[in-house]
Amino acid sequence: MIQVFGASWALFLGMFMLMIGNGLQGTLLGLRGEMEGFTTLELSIVMSAYFAGFLFASKMVPELIRRVGHVRVFAALGSTISAVLILYPTLAEPWAWTIGRVIMGFCFCGVYVTAESWLNAASTNETRGQSLSVYMIVQMAGIVFAQYILSRGDVGGYVLFIIPSVLVSMAFAPILLSVKPTPAFDQTKPMSIKRLIAASPLACFGMFMLGGVFAAQFGMSAVYATRAGFNVGEVSLFVSAIYVAALIAQYPIGWASDRMDRRLLIIVVCLIGMVGALIGAILPGSLFVALVAGALVGGTSNPLYALLIAYANDYLEHEDMAAASGGLLFINGIGAIAGPLIVGAMMDYYGTQGYWAFLAVLIGAVAAYAVWRMGRRSRVELDLDTVPYAQVGPATTPIVAEMAQEWYIEGETEDGNPPT
Repeated sequence: MIQVFGASWALFLGMFMLMIGNGLQGTLLGLRGEMEGFTTLELSIVMSAYFAGFLFASKMVPELIRRVGHVRVFAALGSTISAVLILYPTLAEPWAWTIGRVIMGFCFCGVYVTAESWLNAASTNETRGQSLSVYMIVQMAGIVFAQYILSRGDVGGYVLFIIPSVLVSMAFAPILLSVKPTPAFDQTKPMSIKRLIAASPLACFGMFMLGGVFAAQFGMSAVYATRAGFNVGEVSLFVSAIYVAALIAQYPIGWASDRMDRRLLIIVVCLIGMVGALIGAILPGSLFVALVAGALVGGTSNPLYALLIAYANDYLEHEDMAAASGGLLFINGIGAIAGPLIVGAMMDYYGTQGYWAFLAVLIGAVAAYAVWRMGRRSRVELDLDTVPYAQVGPATTPIVAEMAQEWYIEGETEDGNPPT
């Protein structure tokens, strides 16, 4: 692990600063929007816009990279992010923030694709698994540290918007000055959604539902916490609990995933997350209850993302795994666009309990569908050789998903056994 960090420290440092900037602006906009008098519907549209931009970029940025190269794309998108962050407090209007969030989603996706391409090129099969682990830790740590910064600043001022702008600008210096020559970029041929659904209906359904869950966590958690009466420090603590729990739960769920029927594990994980959401819905208003509920939902939904990708790969040939991962990310993105709009409407109708009710319904639906699928397809009859669980998070792009598949496929090819 130390060797991996030493070889790519500049890239990890840059990504850490980028995640601070992204994590800070997501929560900050929810708090500032409430202060500016935005309605729940307006904030829902603003938050949903980020995921629309992210989804568009996953299709368009690879072509930009092939046309003008990694460095130019990286610099152009980074400069745009920095500019939009400064403009938020000067144009505190829902329409302006919506446009800004689309741009931010597009640019951050492009930055992730570029940086993750360098990470993939810098990793060998021996270090790829550890590189993925460090990358996930850096992402979560950046988001959690962003909440600490938020708790120490003034939401009504300009400084909290300037800080992520500066961090994003500074993030490119270590990356551009230290990484090796830019790698070749070959986009995997996509798999049709119809074929993907036929291969693993459960993974596709679960990914769509999780898109809504992640959008509610990343985009609407600050809105919920503010409506629940929490102060800025408590809002930051609540958001942090979601991501800290996700980081802690990744390993034990991954360990169990490689040792039991993944469908059964999916059901268990979903039930735990659903119970957490129901606790929040039944006992609203308490910070302690919100922290427990947020930790249970965050600690199950984030590992469930990687679990569903691993489960889908169990039914695919090696050469199809990378394309399938990209398709699953696309399905997840569609769900993420709709998520804030629906949870916003439920909060308007049911109050803060609507936030938890939305999460409980989506997570419970995945558990129910998994139970139904177990009766439709027997795992024993298929005689499957399962692939290892890889730590892939919802904030990543198809590049990291492909890294996980390369790590597995290359490792198995060398000695006939899956990597450990």
